[in-house]
Amino acid sequence: MAQTKERKRAPSTTWRTASQPDLSPILAGALDAFYDDGYHGTSVRDIARRANLTVPALYYHHANKEAILYALLDSSINRVIENCELALSDAGTDQVQRFLNLVECQVLYLANNTKSAAMDAEIRSLSSENRRAYSERRRVIEYMLQRTIEGGVGAGSFNVSNPSATSRALLGMIQAIATWFRADGELSVQALARQYLEIAAQTVGASSRVLELARQPAARR
Repeated sequence: MAQTKERKRAPSTTWRTASQPDLSPILAGALDAFYDDGYHGTSVRDIARRANLTVPALYYHHANKEAILYALLDSSINRVIENCELALSDAGTDQVQRFLNLVECQVLYLANNTKSAAMDAEIRSLSSENRRAYSERRRVIEYMLQRTIEGGVGAGSFNVSNPSATSRALLGMIQAIATWFRADGELSVQALARQYLEIAAQTVGASSRVLELARQPAARR
């Protein structure tokens, strides 16, 4: 019997759409309220009004305002991790492409979801238990990036002495996008991603070949 060739899995570029998780009316209203007025400037009554609910009805779904904030943070970080895993999978074992995909993935998500990304600044309002749980999820992304940098160093494509510190510096730079980027500004999301890819490649001491690759549009990489 003739053997059939195994089909190669087509790359899943859905991570480039960087869509926001589906939010309930309560969470959607809370996101807008927290973004407009800050966590401490928003009351449960404000959130209920935006969701067209009574306060008792809101409490049926969420124990308190902090629980709503945590639910927003949790849904966002889970989507980022999911997208990052897809981006790494698309790159296969190519260490350079894994790094570029991971950086691009995070830049696209933050630029397309600035409201959700801005909630990261509100983690100081969480209880120590919730803050610790969220930080553990966020470190998953940090470890992903650290491993791609270590892989690039091992392949001779990057030149950096401390992949751990470098990954933290890059993530801080990327997170800051939420504080200044506007979708209706002069810079497109795609152009922003290319700029950050080049900056990220320079930060890890990438070779000239990698720098040139980082400057290319996504379709040509």
